[in-house]
Amino acid sequence: MTKRLRSKYKLNRRLGENLWGRPKSPVNKRDYPPGQHAQMRRRKPSDYGIQLAAKQKLRGYYGNISEKQFRRTYDEAVKVRGDTTEGLIGLLERRLDAVVYRMKFVPTVFSSRQFINHGHVLVNGQRVNIASYRVSEGDVIEVKEKSREMILVLEAMDSPERDVPEYIDVDFGKRRGTFVRTPKFAEVPYPVPMEPNLVIEYYSR
Repeated sequence: MTKRLRSKYKLNRRLGENLWGRPKSPVNKRDYPPGQHAQMRRRKPSDYGIQLAAKQKLRGYYGNISEKQFRRTYDEAVKVRGDTTEGLIGLLERRLDAVVYRMKFVPTVFSSRQFINHGHVLVNGQRVNIASYRVSEGDVIEVKEKSREMILVLEAMDSPERDVPEYIDVDFGKRRGTFVRTPKFAEVPYPVPMEPNLVIEYYSR
């Protein structure tokens, strides 16, 4: 198990929020950070601390992607014409692992990354095994035929925990979906409040 996968078990408690809205999240029972003296360390955060927490929360939500990759995404968002906040969210939502997760073919964004890496996903009929691959509007994403009856896929599709957002169209019978359009920030179904504007402030210091 990689360091990134192991970190998901502490991420919710470190941030103090049920990041993916899952009923089994440890923060539901222990809403304080991990560690022996965690409950005694609470203090009012500085402006920098608030911005850092917002950045860690958004980065963590998308599978705790590396800081280098997240910073690169921010740099691209700055160059996109229009609002940087909308640009950042749009780029993150176009990641293949995020799209497969939104389509409910997998239960978590972490399992989405693994599912893609193992070659179970096709984009426009071609196998893509890079989780950070950026899809385009109109791209068709599907589960490879031999992988369509995997328990992971069947359980994810049947899960009542979340719905497919309007900017994605899914045919569950064919295990296939279309990325219709890049969403606006307000359309993304985050289970907890996200503050990408603070992320922009953090990087533009």
